[in-house]
Amino acid sequence: MVAAILAGPVDREPPIWLISGPNLVAYRRFATTDCKLLPRSDYPLIAREGWLPLIAISVACLVSLRLSIYWAAVPLAILLVLLVLLFRDPRRTVPAVPLGVVSPVDGTVVSVETTPIGVLEREAVRIVIKVNSLGAYTARSPTGGLIMDLHEQALGARLRGQDGLWVRTDSGDDVVLVFRGSRLVGRPRALVRYGERIGQGQRVAYLRLPDYAEVYLPVGLRNIVEPGQEVRAGTDILAELVHTSPNNGA
Repeated sequence: MVAAILAGPVDREPPIWLISGPNLVAYRRFATTDCKLLPRSDYPLIAREGWLPLIAISVACLVSLRLSIYWAAVPLAILLVLLVLLFRDPRRTVPAVPLGVVSPVDGTVVSVETTPIGVLEREAVRIVIKVNSLGAYTARSPTGGLIMDLHEQALGARLRGQDGLWVRTDSGDDVVLVFRGSRLVGRPRALVRYGERIGQGQRVAYLRLPDYAEVYLPVGLRNIVEPGQEVRAGTDILAELVHTSPNNGA
């Protein structure tokens, strides 16, 4: 497996974003069991975080048109369209590949490499995706399983002092998702919590404009994506996990 060399800000080790917030799973200080989470069947086509600014700008645009202030209405209308693109959360069809690892974000694969020490201090395959800022606003779980706590349950787990989303599948495979980017625009806000079982491709967090998403997978994969390939959250397969049968060794 040939690893592509990352360019730009990733090489300079930008801050790793936390999947965090007032009701969150992946920021230890705020993780709680009594938080109010978005119901699984209540995901709108526009992320709820965008409702307030969209309503405010829509009202301002209508008022400007009503008062014939066209020099203000035009830029407001353009801004409204951009915000709709930013906060859109389209429905996605998860492929019927039980061992498949789906992309957590819309974007372009920039690196696929094997690292001797991954997030869980073991050899892992790291797939780095450049996030499309105008892609889907929510991140999706790469696989189904149980959400683990990197600090409380992983002895020796390291994420440069930070946190991420760790999912353990029913087969015991560990998949970790972290984000990289400037913290000036805020950290991703989780929609799930520790100890919760989630499905493959399920929405797990509001993105809030990260630069890169990193997915750490066990070694020994098949059908791995190539650098330069464009992927869509919850739809495109990054790789397929491989299990060894104790009976036939394959």
